[in-house]
Amino acid sequence: MTRRAGEAVLGWDIGGVNTKAARLEGSGTLASLRSVSEPYELQRRPEALVPTLLRLADWLGRDGIMAHGVTMTAELSQIFRTKREGVGFVLDAMERAFPHDRIAVYTVGGLFITPDEGRRRPLDVAASNWAATTALVASFEPDAILIDIGTTTTDIIPIAGGQVRATGRTDPERLQSGELVYTGVLRTPAEALVQDVPIPGGPAAVSAEGFALIGDALVWLGRLDSGACTAPTPDGRPPTREFAGERLARLVCADREILDDAAIDGIALALTEAQLARIVAGIERVRAGWPSISRAVVTGLGDFIATEAAKRAGLEVVALSERLGGAALTAPAAAVAWLLATQSAEITT
Repeated sequence: MTRRAGEAVLGWDIGGVNTKAARLEGSGTLASLRSVSEPYELQRRPEALVPTLLRLADWLGRDGIMAHGVTMTAELSQIFRTKREGVGFVLDAMERAFPHDRIAVYTVGGLFITPDEGRRRPLDVAASNWAATTALVASFEPDAILIDIGTTTTDIIPIAGGQVRATGRTDPERLQSGELVYTGVLRTPAEALVQDVPIPGGPAAVSAEGFALIGDALVWLGRLDSGACTAPTPDGRPPTREFAGERLARLVCADREILDDAAIDGIALALTEAQLARIVAGIERVRAGWPSISRAVVTGLGDFIATEAAKRAGLEVVALSERLGGAALTAPAAAVAWLLATQSAEITT
């Protein structure tokens, strides 16, 4: 793409529970990135997607925008019966929000295509955000494993020889390969991680009632600030340490009159250790195919978990925030903006 001074690109990562945007100025340098993220559950208010897109674009500034680069994971929302339907909904919203702007949709194969082509090839653009982030990282880390832990999921993607070496393309394929581990820093239900937890008197089986999330354990242990908890809590109460402790007690059908702080510590540690072990196993599984890789690039709201997991797996750690600053929290949006800004080929039709 040929750009003139004063022009900019907006990158989008449109998810089912968070929508992220990043603006890259005409210089094309990563230092010019500005980004924003807004929690927004598509399933609860599908009609609000267009206003959300417009609000984020206005926040970043719509002057001088020459194109929009789009990645997404929103197609997995339960509001849609198929991914084709979800992809179409997202692309329709982009075109309604920006009817006069150029829109380029990023594919898992590393190409930009038009919205019409994206509707014809929904599985090529569904869950494409990991591919954008990995392509950006590959531009400066030719041999590494990307570990991106968000609110809901973990991506573990190998890079070798400056190329993205993912085995899977679709979500089912990535779950099969271990490149997608379905656990994140906020939304993972506690019972998805453990079958029992320690309490006074011995281990207790956990209740499968959605009483607590991994975010509760991390807030209780002081590893995550409650202000970062954008996901709704299971009981609708605030994501403070006090209420997090109550939710964790409920996991074993107890309450805070029954379990003291030490008991809640034990439950929280059991949950975080189980999550960490699962992520380490995923890293080791992916790395087995690329044993010469010795570095990991970590990013996402759960980058502190990614750092610990990578070190346990014997990898040297590099934080993507060293390159992107605060925009690392919106890495796919930042990446797709950079990729579109630096892409020399025309958008495929």
